[in-house]
Amino acid sequence: MTAAASGTADEDPERIEREQAELERLRAEVRDLRARSRAHPLISQAQGMLQERYALPDADGAFTLMRQVSQRFNVKMRTLAGILVTTPRPDGRTALWFPRRVRRPEPALGLLPDDPAGGRSRGAVLGAVLDRTLAVVGTGMGNVQTVDRVRGGLRIERHTGLTQDFVDFFEHVGETGTSCAKAARDLAQVTVRDVAGDPVFTEPARAAILAAGSEACHSVPLTSATGLCVGMVSAHADHCLPELSPSQLKTLDALGAEAGRWLAWHERTVLLDALEYLHALGRVRGARRPGA
Repeated sequence: MTAAASGTADEDPERIEREQAELERLRAEVRDLRARSRAHPLISQAQGMLQERYALPDADGAFTLMRQVSQRFNVKMRTLAGILVTTPRPDGRTALWFPRRVRRPEPALGLLPDDPAGGRSRGAVLGAVLDRTLAVVGTGMGNVQTVDRVRGGLRIERHTGLTQDFVDFFEHVGETGTSCAKAARDLAQVTVRDVAGDPVFTEPARAAILAAGSEACHSVPLTSATGLCVGMVSAHADHCLPELSPSQLKTLDALGAEAGRWLAWHERTVLLDALEYLHALGRVRGARRPGA
């Protein structure tokens, strides 16, 4: 075989396409394994708590219980596990976990699209918050974080236009070293017009942001009616951001307040409803055990 023929074979477009597809499949598998490994310890902890609390026969029974509740209330397993392990256990003598709880109506979300089915999922709201923020700032990269009940700090829940390396690096951020951490501390919007030179970032964080193609960013805290930061939405740009107008800042402030109020309501209403339902199921299944 001649060198020219060999070169042609080596550059076979079908083979290259197959290899690229296989590489992307492997990358997706690695990302999935990373996500599972991050969530697994928390979910395992929740399983153990349920198995002990309701005298369930095994961890699989506890997992099945959590999955049923997760699907019924459209709540991620990790989110359900997080609120389960951080909420004081129910009184074993009562049928209700929260007997004196007052349920509040769902707050309005004027800046977000209405759900024609009459309800909004947490994921849909976070996605709409991100889309609206990117539209106001005028960029296509960004992410939404929520407060991590277990570890503290912020945890990414939605993102678009960002590399997987960026998402892995900033999967969880603490209280310092990033613009979103500063916005959460100050309960105020933060604009970084030059990531390369802004002292708000640690050097590893700066390198991760620049490697993702972001040269500027703007963070907006999502705040509850009582003034607590319950999340963060950040827009990233591959160019220097112009100074945002008063109108843009006002729109983003209103968005952060509305989304924050909704997230706080969701946590103390939908998530607590999910725990109540889980408690009811657990009591029934534990009572059905032979000899229970």
